[in-house]
Amino acid sequence: MGLLQAKSDALAARLAGRTLGQGGWLVAVQAAALDRLRPMGLPGKRDEYWRYTDPTSLTAVEPPKADLFDTKGEARPFSAIDRLKLVFVDGVFDSVQSDPLALDGVEITPLADAAGTEGHWAAGLYGMLEACGQSPVERPLAALNTALATQGMMIRVTGRPSKPISMIYLCTSDTSDAILHHCVKLAPGAELTLLENGPAAARLNKVLEVDVGEGARLHHVRTQGRDHQRRAATHIFGSIAAGALFKSFTLTANGRLTRNEAVLELLGDDAVAHVAGATVGDGEFHHDDTVFITHAGQRCESRQVFKKVLKNGAVGVFQGKILVKPGAQKTDGYQISQSLLLDEDSQFLAKPELEIYADDVKCSHGSTSGAIDETALYYLRSRGVPLKAAQSLLVLAFLAEAIDEIEDEAIADDIRDRLEGWLQRHEH
Repeated sequence: MGLLQAKSDALAARLAGRTLGQGGWLVAVQAAALDRLRPMGLPGKRDEYWRYTDPTSLTAVEPPKADLFDTKGEARPFSAIDRLKLVFVDGVFDSVQSDPLALDGVEITPLADAAGTEGHWAAGLYGMLEACGQSPVERPLAALNTALATQGMMIRVTGRPSKPISMIYLCTSDTSDAILHHCVKLAPGAELTLLENGPAAARLNKVLEVDVGEGARLHHVRTQGRDHQRRAATHIFGSIAAGALFKSFTLTANGRLTRNEAVLELLGDDAVAHVAGATVGDGEFHHDDTVFITHAGQRCESRQVFKKVLKNGAVGVFQGKILVKPGAQKTDGYQISQSLLLDEDSQFLAKPELEIYADDVKCSHGSTSGAIDETALYYLRSRGVPLKAAQSLLVLAFLAEAIDEIEDEAIADDIRDRLEGWLQRHEH
């Protein structure tokens, strides 16, 4: 009772003085999210899926201060790519810095505007996948997001737009506390590339709900960083229909605490879901990837590929599960989580899981930790490659499997450039 009371008290403190919604259908949806949240309370360190990550700074009433990080002179991620830019400053949509909300085959509406529109399509998606994702594992920070969010983008794709949509998150306050909730709905046969980058806030709670229709394709690529002291909890809830494809890749560099959750369900036959991440951390750095993929259709494929490079006491966490429901025959599920520890002070904590209720499946998981291969290092050094350059080459080779999940080569090259820059800055 003491633990439950502490979680309830933490929630009551977080909700004190807050009001729900901005009118219209959003009020009822957010009230329902609050009803889901109250029995859970906010997460604590003793919760099973928070055993490796302390959520205290994510649940506190006020965010810890995060000094702003000066990146003047650096090109922002994806800056060389033609894209439609949607800019958020400290968690608030900035229409002045953003491009016009017009793109062929796409309808884009800020959450505040959608909430005030009776019969808006987002009323049937906002909070719905998050609610389904609360079982069998509770995700209270996501429910908190659904209940409190006032900022976000509702994006409906009916065709194949000529360029990606890019969410850019700028941070100007060292005490900013952002809650963002995006919904993306792809009609059957539609296709979209969605990019995200930027620190967003001193503390960020973000939910992305994605409904991928039959035969549709969504490519999602994001970078997190480079602010050293930021804290973030992000959630992706995805529903993938028959013959559809969902691919998500995340590059994380720096940050005091990051928790990325992905909850995906392959509902139709022949659906595909890939989730990948490349992480580089130095010093006071804690990074947690928690993934839950459910196979409900036949002949579906899922891949989880996560690589973490850690040094100077940095901590990496991976919790990944594949659930194969009865009747989901011919499932192909692959899961790999690996860390490269560049010193003896860093650590990697992994909890891979398989739960299978069908008999004709191919599922595998693996998790390893290790240091740089001394034989490979010697080989490069013997051919005249300087030590630091040789180490960087081996780190990039280690991360390559995750980066290869990105289909667009221009975007993949941008990610490789980010990693090379990080390695050069952290050579000592």
